Amino acid sequence: MRIPKIRTFLILIAIFLAISFLGGSAIWTALGLADDLTIEGKAKIVRSDSGGLGTGWSFYGGDAGGNRYVAARDINKTNVTNLRIAWTHQSGTLKDRSAESLSRASLQATPILVEDSLVYCTQFNEVIALDPGTGAEKWRFDPKVPTDSRPANQYTCRGVAYWQDQSAAAGAKCASRLFTGTVDARIIALDAKTGEPCADFGEAGTKRVQPSISLRWPGEFQITSAPAIIGDTVITGTAIGDNLRTDAPKGTVFAFDARTGETKWVFDPLSGSPKIRGGHSNVWSSIAVDEKRGLVILPTSSASPDYYGGNRPGNNLYANSVVALNGENGTVAWHFQTVHHDVWDYDLPAQPGLYQVWRDGKAHDVVAQVTKTGLIFVLDRETGKPFLPIEERAVPQGAVEGELLSPTQPFPVKTPAIVPDRLNPADAFGLTLWDKLACKSKLENLRGEGLFTPPTVNGTLSLPFTGGGANWGSSAYDPSRNLLVINMNNVASYMTMHPNTTEREQVNEISDDDEFAPMEGSPYAMTRATLLSPIGLPCSAPPWGVLAGVDLDSGKIVWRQTMGTTEDLAPGGFALKLGTPAFGGPMITAGGLVFIGAAMDNYLRAIDVETGKELWKGRLPAGGQATPMSYVWKGRQYVVIAAGGHARVGTKLGDNIVAFALAD
Repeated sequence: MRIPKIRTFLILIAIFLAISFLGGSAIWTALGLADDLTIEGKAKIVRSDSGGLGTGWSFYGGDAGGNRYVAARDINKTNVTNLRIAWTHQSGTLKDRSAESLSRASLQATPILVEDSLVYCTQFNEVIALDPGTGAEKWRFDPKVPTDSRPANQYTCRGVAYWQDQSAAAGAKCASRLFTGTVDARIIALDAKTGEPCADFGEAGTKRVQPSISLRWPGEFQITSAPAIIGDTVITGTAIGDNLRTDAPKGTVFAFDARTGETKWVFDPLSGSPKIRGGHSNVWSSIAVDEKRGLVILPTSSASPDYYGGNRPGNNLYANSVVALNGENGTVAWHFQTVHHDVWDYDLPAQPGLYQVWRDGKAHDVVAQVTKTGLIFVLDRETGKPFLPIEERAVPQGAVEGELLSPTQPFPVKTPAIVPDRLNPADAFGLTLWDKLACKSKLENLRGEGLFTPPTVNGTLSLPFTGGGANWGSSAYDPSRNLLVINMNNVASYMTMHPNTTEREQVNEISDDDEFAPMEGSPYAMTRATLLSPIGLPCSAPPWGVLAGVDLDSGKIVWRQTMGTTEDLAPGGFALKLGTPAFGGPMITAGGLVFIGAAMDNYLRAIDVETGKELWKGRLPAGGQATPMSYVWKGRQYVVIAAGGHARVGTKLGDNIVAFALAD
């Protein structure tokens, strides 16, 4: 879903009006933002060791299970204010790009540390190796992806995967390999030491992933997330354009031999519902791997189209689900569905977290899945059954003609939603009475009965919007505290169903500025948009972005804090602590710190993992819509983040990898 840029000159007017009416600093009290949102207070230590996690990341997400934790502690709560920029690398990838391609670019990469190099991928799929201590470029591979393909899911690459061939001779070419996916749906194998293609993989180092049907345009089908590795198998899902058509490409997951590129198995998430007409239920986000159990654990999306399911009756098994597959043959070991018969675009956007929770002195292996709805599901990793209790609850009914909704949906019992799921018109937000009343009027004309209110022809409130809650940045986990840390968005949108049309021109003029989707093959088209006031601010009350810590033993929200300011959104650098939508995720260190960029102001922040309080922030040259990582190199700890912005969100674009370290 497109996220409109906030209209900055109008914000400036609104701020001046608010200050003049409220009297300077009184605005903080009037908005209820004088204090952060602490819930319980502090996260307690339940074990003293880090669970064997290392001091550098060789996997996207830290380890195969996406812990996003590093056992380095040189940077800690007592000295974090001494962090300074140690080096900056610029890829140059934005140079000479067309305005069209830049309007769809987003640097979301997280580097990994392998073969004495820090390796990452750019927006346009170049793979670059850097010296970990200086940021100097060691080698680069450019797959020369097309930049006229109009990718439905941006020009982006979140990471690369690393594999070592245990049967290869020492020093042999491609004995260790990097795998990367591209905007034109290729998997490429590179020598991890030199960046040269591995000629024995596929055709001269490339395996093209084929869609199930012909594409309408080249960018309808792409790869955005890092491949997963289990044994000698490399696995990828795909990102597919939403809401164009019912008969869309299938969301097949592909497994290839890491040496040859030969297909080992495929899995169609809609195989559990053979009567479905359509496609998708793809895996566009990151896959987790339980190497001990031989499981590949998928976060699947909704079936096509997102907002009408009359052509796909039933719960749509394996869609919107955490699905554990046997890594050798792709058969289903277990599954858990988080949304039945999705008509809200509430697909699973984040890597399943494979964590170890300590309870009564015993370790329990779990899967924690964060969601766009703001809910967190915690499952037993062996069986897929709830580790923290989950119950089915009745949800609103009364859908459009031809639709048959599920009467219930699953809800966690012990952990409430991190962000709200309903908005009373009387509680509409506005910096001035004018825009507050405008938001109130909009809300009064929308159906809004909480989470899972069905889409209607008169308009339905969607809170959280389809950007989350949680999104692709996923969560981080502190194994010494049983603490899951997640950033979520608190922004509302609305969607409207339009019967018997696939043409924008036939949609009412009121929707001219909305995102339009024809949903061919269904009896409805759809429009949707973020719910904003006339001056371009969200109608939902701030904070518009939050960071929370959740105890995975008890399920309690330990702390919850506002995330981000308006500094880089409003002219003059007005840094109101309203929170902002945040894309990118957190990372935790053994020094008791959470590091996160993600917000729409250009900072990397260090947060106290016990309380959620901000301890430090470092200025970035562009938007930090990526997940940071940390490593130790030659005795010095570094924290790095990609700072390249997100065109659709509206943050400043760039091509930077920025490394912070303690001042000498």
